[in-house]
Amino acid sequence: MLRIAAGAMACDIEPAMGGCLKSLRLHGIDVLRPTPGSVATARQSSSYPLVPWSNRIGEGLLRWRGRTVRIERNNAPEPHAIHGTGWQDAWQVVAQHADRVELSLAHRADARWPFAFEASQALAVSESGLDMTLSVTNRSHEPMPAGLGWHPFFAKRPGARVRVRAKGRWEMSAGKLPTQHVSHTGLDTVTDALDVDHCFDGWDGEAELGDHLLRITVSSALRHIVVFTHPSRDIIAIEPVTHANNIYGDPAIASQTQHDLGITELAPGETLTAGMRIAVAAA
Repeated sequence: MLRIAAGAMACDIEPAMGGCLKSLRLHGIDVLRPTPGSVATARQSSSYPLVPWSNRIGEGLLRWRGRTVRIERNNAPEPHAIHGTGWQDAWQVVAQHADRVELSLAHRADARWPFAFEASQALAVSESGLDMTLSVTNRSHEPMPAGLGWHPFFAKRPGARVRVRAKGRWEMSAGKLPTQHVSHTGLDTVTDALDVDHCFDGWDGEAELGDHLLRITVSSALRHIVVFTHPSRDIIAIEPVTHANNIYGDPAIASQTQHDLGITELAPGETLTAGMRIAVAAA
C-alpha cells in the first residue's frame, strides 16, 4: 500500500489489488468508505478503476462487429461480466511523489477480454480534493470496443443529500441490465431511503453529495453517470463513466442511435482517456 497526501487530504492506494483506493480522508473524516484491513477483492475497496469497459456485459456475451464472443463472468454468482478486468489485476507503480502517483497495467488477450490493451492511472491529491485520470490503449491487431470509468463508494452519513442533473435514465431489469430509456432530470434527494441503481445520461458534469461533515463535488467531462445506493447500505456509489450500461452486450441497445450511448471503437494503437475530480470541503 502507498499513501499520497497534501495538507489535511490523504489517499491510500493499493496497486496490487486492482489499482484501487483504500481510503480518502479530509482531516481524518472518511470521504470514501474505508477499506477493511483484509479484503479479497477490489470490489470491497473505497474505489476502483473501470477498464476496459464499465458496468455489465449481459451473460458474458460480447457482441462486437457482427460476432459474439463469450467472456468470463467475473463476479459469481452474478451471471454477467462486470466492470472490466482492471480491478482484478495488479498494477505497476510507474512514478510516485508525495502528492501523486502513476500506475500502469498491461493486459494480454485472455478469457476475460479477447483484446490486448495497456491502461494507466494518474492520481493526484491537493488540499481540496483528488484528481484522477484513466487511459486505455488498444494493443491488439484489430479494432477494440472500449470504455472507462470509476467506482467510488462514498461514505453515506445520515441526512446526506445527493444532487445529479441529467436528461435521461436507463431503467433496469431485475437482472441489473438496462431495459428502456426514459426522460429523467436526475436526483435531488436525501439518501437515507434512496434505492437507485441506474445509468443517467445527459449529465451536466457535476454531482454533489453533502452532509453535516463534508461537501463533496464529483466532476468530469463525461456525460454518463451511474448512481447506486440502497437504504440498507452505508455507501453511495457515484460513478462517472464513458458509456451506457451493456452497450457491448445488447445489440438492441447498441442500435439506439437516437441516444448518446458512448460506444467507442479503438483502432490498434489508439487511446481513450477520461478524467474525474473529487472536490472536498468541510461543511
